[in-house]
Amino acid sequence: MKSWVTEELHADIHSRFRVKEVLFDNKTEHQNLVIYVNEIYGRVMALDGVTQITERDEFIYHEMLAHLPIFAHGAVKKVLIVGGGDGGMLEEVLKHPTVEKVTMVELDRTVIELSKKHLPMICGNAFEDPRLDLVIKDGCLFMKECSEKYDLIIVDSTDPIGPGEVLFTDNFYTDCKSCLEEGGILVTQNGVPFLQADELKSTLSFFKPIFAEATCYLATVPTYVGGPMAFGWGTDQKGLKDIPLDQLEARYKAAAIETKYYTPEIHRAAFALPGYVQKLVA
Repeated sequence: MKSWVTEELHADIHSRFRVKEVLFDNKTEHQNLVIYVNEIYGRVMALDGVTQITERDEFIYHEMLAHLPIFAHGAVKKVLIVGGGDGGMLEEVLKHPTVEKVTMVELDRTVIELSKKHLPMICGNAFEDPRLDLVIKDGCLFMKECSEKYDLIIVDSTDPIGPGEVLFTDNFYTDCKSCLEEGGILVTQNGVPFLQADELKSTLSFFKPIFAEATCYLATVPTYVGGPMAFGWGTDQKGLKDIPLDQLEARYKAAAIETKYYTPEIHRAAFALPGYVQKLVA
């Protein structure tokens, strides 16, 4: 590898990371996987030339996709994670003692094994938790065949290119909806809307016919250039995005977990969308 890695997600805007040390660089059965060390961001994972996660700021992404819907719901016991091979999402979900079972569906077993080896600061011991049901399978196929119901489904996918493309389709979201318990929530990774507007518009165009409440919320993750990141939000339980602050504070206190980004105040504010995102949602 060169001493610099260029982020290849956006054709006309590039960000670069200096490589201090390469830990892994090879093709898996499904994609090219690189794990390297950067002086500022720590350990970094990239798939097919696109940065997926960094040691320095992964907590923002994982906390907001995991804790926000869990605290909004208030009684999550069964969770399905589609993707998330680095284990960071799994680790955050399992912090909740009320969660009884987590099914995690990941296409690429190599991502999991290398994350356990090189990214233990992200996944911790999550893969050893007895509440985990790990399934190595295409997420789209799993959802099509799934007969189990979940309180929360988290789609922790790559961008809609390569293996992750099928996780941004109408059929996939419809299959997810059919696997939600009454009042369940579906949340998705939808990129940076300032640069990837079509990604968010497409997902919400599929959400609106099937969910009573379909919108997005935001969080700023420094690794991903272009401003705040959007997370799709779909549920048939209207009002879950508007849980009063005092209720969120009570649930957060009762959970007795430590977070570095998520707070009940941030939770409420995440649904306050700037004008250009409101237009995309509408």
